[in-house]
Amino acid sequence: MSVLNTPAACKMTTSSRRLRRTAPVLAAGAALALALTGCTKLETSSPSSVRKEASEAKPARFGTVDCRKAKCVALTFDAGPSENTPRLLKILKKEKVPATFFTLGKNHIEKYPELVKQMDREGHEVASHTWSHKILTKIDKAEARRELQRPNDAIEKLIGKKPTLMRPPQGRTNDDVNELSEELGLAEVLWTVTAKDYTTNDSELIQKRVIDQTKRDGIILLHDIYKGTVPAVPGVIAELKKRGYVFVTVPQLLAPGKAEPGKIYR
Repeated sequence: MSVLNTPAACKMTTSSRRLRRTAPVLAAGAALALALTGCTKLETSSPSSVRKEASEAKPARFGTVDCRKAKCVALTFDAGPSENTPRLLKILKKEKVPATFFTLGKNHIEKYPELVKQMDREGHEVASHTWSHKILTKIDKAEARRELQRPNDAIEKLIGKKPTLMRPPQGRTNDDVNELSEELGLAEVLWTVTAKDYTTNDSELIQKRVIDQTKRDGIILLHDIYKGTVPAVPGVIAELKKRGYVFVTVPQLLAPGKAEPGKIYR
């Protein structure tokens, strides 16, 4: 468990179960840095802490990799599927790399249902990025519930199971979002690596940004909706494999621990 807060003078109190704060958490764009004000606190669980705390009596499924031993990293994509996703899926299949897709409902799941099915069929984790990318901290609780419920229902209809992971748009979350996520069976997943691919179509730059930031247990944020991102993926995979990294889905990264609804992971 880690706690981010500012300023340093704030008295810190922690809980292993809940997200607590005195003001909303803010994230600029899709950037990793969380701009926190006052005595705001954001408690997150790292993959290594989840694995360490996992109950031996109820271990989660490992898949093919034990990240307690392997140098794991999770490749994640937000806001798809899109017209770029078929090419991405071909790359991932060729390289035998599983990914986690935080899919968007409106104009994406609706428009490309077969790609959602293909993601699941080929071993990727299908997760939620809300229905229409509304900032959950800026809308009322009833609307936020709809933003989270609709993708759950749409994904379940397509692949026969509801998502268990959600990434809030722009990484913005608060107590209400946390409570809704718990109610709807969703864990919130943030990230540790961002290429800021929403600011550039330069594939070489995207690749460099990812490689420069990636460390063991990294959660890489990319978007399969932008022109420059998918062409950067083969280089990212090749270089990180060369450096000894093993690609896994977010659930595999946490195993034998398991993401718990209402908690935040990064």
